[in-house]
Amino acid sequence: MRDPRDPAELLVAAADGDQAAWDELEFRFGPRMWAVARACGLSRTEAADAVQGAWLRLLQHLESIRDPARVGSWLTTTVRREALLLLRKQTPRVSSSEVVENPDPASTILETDDRRLLWRMVSDLHEPCRTLLRLVAIDLGNQQVASRLGMPAGSVGPAKARCLEKLRTLLSLQETAQ
Repeated sequence: MRDPRDPAELLVAAADGDQAAWDELEFRFGPRMWAVARACGLSRTEAADAVQGAWLRLLQHLESIRDPARVGSWLTTTVRREALLLLRKQTPRVSSSEVVENPDPASTILETDDRRLLWRMVSDLHEPCRTLLRLVAIDLGNQQVASRLGMPAGSVGPAKARCLEKLRTLLSLQETAQ
């Protein structure tokens, strides 16, 4: 059974050294933090660094969080900042003599629309497919996906295949309707 305490209570308990509170905070907000880091374009390893950095910042600022009830938002913002910091460190500088090509705005809009459609279709799926595909998208790995969904690790692959097939069917129906 999950810890029923609200985020502010969990934060206070974590500050007092309650390991169960830390575990619950990680359970509630960890997947979102991973998703944000990966959405910033980080590799799995870099995303792990960004997420770990955000947890470290939380530890450093436990007593100074202005609105403890919004610790989830604080963590999301912090992991985004950590990710952007990592990206800035790795992005090569472009000299003024190099030509920088801007992406075609039309293709950017189409790609964004395709992503929106895909995630809308994922949201239309029934559980556990909806959650399973979201966890797979943030690249948690079969062991963590299995743990979060309460299923054997060996079942994740076949379940993922079934869910992807359902998603393909929904997308095909959508394309046919257009």
